[in-house]
Amino acid sequence: MAEEALVLCISALNGTFTNDQASVLCNQFAEASSTSTGMTDLVVGLNTLYLTSCGALVFVMHAGFAMLCAGAIRSKNTMNILLQTVMDAAVSAIAFYILGYGFAYGLGDKPNGFIGDALFGMSRWYSKNNNDLVGEGWQNWFFQWAFAATATTIPAGAVAERLNFNAYLIYSFFISAFVYPVVVHWVWGWEGWLGMLRNPELTHLFRSGMIDFAGSGVVHMTGGLAGLAGCIMVGPRMGRFDSNGNPVEMPGHSATLVVLGTVLLWFGWYGFNPGSQLLITTRANASVVGRAAVTTTLSGAAGCLSCLLTAFFRHKAWDLVAGCNGALVGFVAVTAGANVLEPWAALICGLTGGWVFDFVCWVFLKLRIDDPLSAAPMHAFCGAWGVFFVGLLAKREYVCASYGKDCSEWVPYGLFYEGDGRLLASQVIGIICIFTWVFGLMSLLFAVLKFCKILRISAEEEQAGLDVSKHGGSAYNYDHGLGKPEKAQALGL
Repeated sequence: MAEEALVLCISALNGTFTNDQASVLCNQFAEASSTSTGMTDLVVGLNTLYLTSCGALVFVMHAGFAMLCAGAIRSKNTMNILLQTVMDAAVSAIAFYILGYGFAYGLGDKPNGFIGDALFGMSRWYSKNNNDLVGEGWQNWFFQWAFAATATTIPAGAVAERLNFNAYLIYSFFISAFVYPVVVHWVWGWEGWLGMLRNPELTHLFRSGMIDFAGSGVVHMTGGLAGLAGCIMVGPRMGRFDSNGNPVEMPGHSATLVVLGTVLLWFGWYGFNPGSQLLITTRANASVVGRAAVTTTLSGAAGCLSCLLTAFFRHKAWDLVAGCNGALVGFVAVTAGANVLEPWAALICGLTGGWVFDFVCWVFLKLRIDDPLSAAPMHAFCGAWGVFFVGLLAKREYVCASYGKDCSEWVPYGLFYEGDGRLLASQVIGIICIFTWVFGLMSLLFAVLKFCKILRISAEEEQAGLDVSKHGGSAYNYDHGLGKPEKAQALGL
């Protein structure tokens, strides 16, 4: 049997490596797996490689956010939004290390369902993060930080072109150190009161708990609601609405960057959703990972077509930006249920998510809420839709496979599969609680910053553009050297 496995291994690798290289690799795998200790080490290594690679994919989404935001705003503010994206990564890393990870996952002397109480600055790391499947667990911090950085950078687009950079740094630290980690603890923490992953010895909400696989609520609602609070408190950009309250178009300066950002985010989502299974070394885990990749793809595709067609019926033109936004809407919506939805259900999720997005964008304009990238409609409201949708169409067998439940016993599943409504009720409670916590705290923070007169830049600075007024220059150099006297003379000009 061992010899047959070795032959199959060599045959599988021959397309990528030479026969000699494949033989060496397969012999190493065979030797490593020949003892129980060697097999455990191999499992730990593969799981660590998988989670670290997925974390890197999630971090690539920062490049996507940077390009998307830069392309969707005016060129005079490009450097500012790019710097904000870089600072989100840097500030969130420090904040998550010092406080955030402990509030999210720490189980100390007094564990509770509301907030973590250990692992601040990774203290007591080895006593809390060792087991046979994940080894020393360093990759867990890295993967979870990538998610925290994503939640932190979502609001950048909502407050673009008028927020004071100092205020942005304060917000960035606050959400990644406290606001976001508490939501994580509720839903994904072992003691969290809201989630399905809660310690089996404790009572689950409605005997079910909320399903939010990769964070439509935890990540996207949190980031989107923070952005909503910010764009309400900071007010609309100068000239965004005329004297009658009608919106004035302020198109972004580069459709090319918008498309590049969308594709980078699409690429990163394959770490975001499939990676949230955390482990890869069993057939059950591999099945969930594969299904998550399929449902993510289909929902994004359906969202893209949904928003593109809606925009065509409205404007009689094929709107590139609408298609890009629709794809992202589909990804946001399916993130909660990528592991428990059938492919056809993922199509419905993305399709209807596009309608939710367009409706909320219309409401925002009626209320004179200026969100340059439609970050709040996309992440907050479509994220909430994704959480709600799980309560309707989570498949029972997939819930069992994803969460290690015994399908011979009662498990929560979607209402449309004749579920008893407990899962749906848990999803609704989750939406309400995340909305109250995030929007309430972030509104308070932005109100304090506004009271201290550090929330918004001056009218003169906004008119000139943040790049010139705050960052010492422009993101684009149009000189081409012709403005320099010596070069002009050389060219006979």
